[in-house]
Amino acid sequence: MPAAPSAALERMLSVLLCPVCSAPFEAVERTLRCPARHTFDIARQGYVGLLTGHRGPATADAPAMVRARTAFLNAGHYAPLATALAARAAALAPTPDATLLDAGVGTGHYLAAALDALPAATGLGLDTSPHALRSAARIHPRAAAASWDVWRPLPLRTDSVHLLLNVFAPRNAPEFHRVLHPTGTLLVVTPAPTHLHELRTALDLLNVDPTKEDRLHQTLSTTFRREDVQTLEYVIHLPAPDVLNLVTMTPSAHHIPPDTLNTRVAALPNPQPVTVSFTVSTFRPLN
Repeated sequence: MPAAPSAALERMLSVLLCPVCSAPFEAVERTLRCPARHTFDIARQGYVGLLTGHRGPATADAPAMVRARTAFLNAGHYAPLATALAARAAALAPTPDATLLDAGVGTGHYLAAALDALPAATGLGLDTSPHALRSAARIHPRAAAASWDVWRPLPLRTDSVHLLLNVFAPRNAPEFHRVLHPTGTLLVVTPAPTHLHELRTALDLLNVDPTKEDRLHQTLSTTFRREDVQTLEYVIHLPAPDVLNLVTMTPSAHHIPPDTLNTRVAALPNPQPVTVSFTVSTFRPLN
């Protein structure tokens, strides 16, 4: 049964626009509806289905990937990254009651950390995976979630977002620039070249493109200026179940049969030392 809009989703009505006609929404019973009567259901789990009638991409997170990501992140292995993002959010938000957008929100882990650092802020997470959105819509009382493909024009008002998070997700530079307030900030997290290098060798995982940072800069350079770049790197020691969760939550899971992955993980030391390395880039919109 559909759900009534949460308080966070109600607050986001001042930001969200109908993806069909770009008119504002109002909450009508258990839906969002625009004046032209385009209507979108609020799922029982709390997110609004703006992609109704459209198939999500094949890369959308499947249930197994979402379960693995939830277990891995809840174990605290990426806690330093969440802490670093939260600190950046608190330092960069131009107003205490900022509006946050997480484009490619996944389970909402990093959006929740940023909202914890900004007690008066509200956040919206967009993702194509309904399985991930079920978590994102419930992960924080000031977080709302909606199904959307970030490659398409974003269903948001121009200049309506104060802080935009993009963590291991696609980047739509023109739309990010349009929805971001002139005083706002874009925070982008990408894997550094040494990220998971022990597992990439032992398990034959997909490699990190060594030109990734250059391509990121080129993609955003016409609409944003890069203000700061930080690298966060440390070593974690993972028992076999956590190694499996880590691989399963990444794109490499699409390229290794489960039986093969299990065999390779069983041959690793237990626990397995793993280097994690992230690049956190801060961008400001060009006027």
